[in-house]
Amino acid sequence: MVLPSPVFRGSMPALVTPFRNGKVDDKAFVAMVERQLAAGAHGLVPCGTTGEATTLSHEEHRHVVELCVKTAAGRVPVIAGAGSNSTEEAIGLLQHAKAVGAHAALIVNPYYNRPTQDGVYAHYKTLNEAVQLPIFVYNVPGRTGSDMQPELIGRLSKLPNVIGIKDASADLSRVARHTALAGTDFIQISGEDPTAVGFNALGGVGCISVTANVAPYQCAALQEATLRGDYAEARRINDTLARLHRAMFLEASPAPAKYALSLLGLCTEEVRLPLVPVQRADVKTEIEAAMKEAGVL
Repeated sequence: MVLPSPVFRGSMPALVTPFRNGKVDDKAFVAMVERQLAAGAHGLVPCGTTGEATTLSHEEHRHVVELCVKTAAGRVPVIAGAGSNSTEEAIGLLQHAKAVGAHAALIVNPYYNRPTQDGVYAHYKTLNEAVQLPIFVYNVPGRTGSDMQPELIGRLSKLPNVIGIKDASADLSRVARHTALAGTDFIQISGEDPTAVGFNALGGVGCISVTANVAPYQCAALQEATLRGDYAEARRINDTLARLHRAMFLEASPAPAKYALSLLGLCTEEVRLPLVPVQRADVKTEIEAAMKEAGVL
């Protein structure tokens, strides 16, 4: 069914980008997208952190976004990763996302440069004016080296194309603060699986999830439970996933997710340097145990 308009909520996997012999594995990617749709995913997010966007060439990045949009075929919204620490580069990725039919773009807080809050605002304001496509700002201070403060989110929410946030700060107190500053129509999505249930209880409406790559049915069911207000069921599901949430980051992500997916026969373990596949035997053992506890192995 083609959505009459984008509805951004629920379980939205931060899709891995599968590789085979150093190249993007289109067949595996399409199969994983179809698996997510069959499992009840509410949206798809290609070319984010988990998709190893920082080591994809521009050509590969555009190809993966286009392949995701084409495969989804309007069944769920696609939020295309289009962030960069270069505003000009982000504009190009944003233009492409719009051209191929993505429903929105995920724009990470500029990393490495460590701009001031005013600089971050100017970055998003320029993107807002350059391309008419809905934008989710993405705050992940643990990776970017800078933190978007709630007051900045309030300012950004006034830009016409900035419709929401993926918040991976793990600070649940920010949900209420963002609501106070940005309003109830501002879409708040968690970027952190372990706190996703609490995030939604406080006013969030979904999660852009690493764990959903491995346990798509469970993550979709968890989000459905929160959306209908059944937090007892959401907690029950989350209890089975808690070990897997942790296991996904025992080595540099997305190596653990790709190891898990390789056990399911869905893709190889390959990641792009400077990342390496899971190295430690005890980590592999823990991932396998967590998958069994979650009911996916």
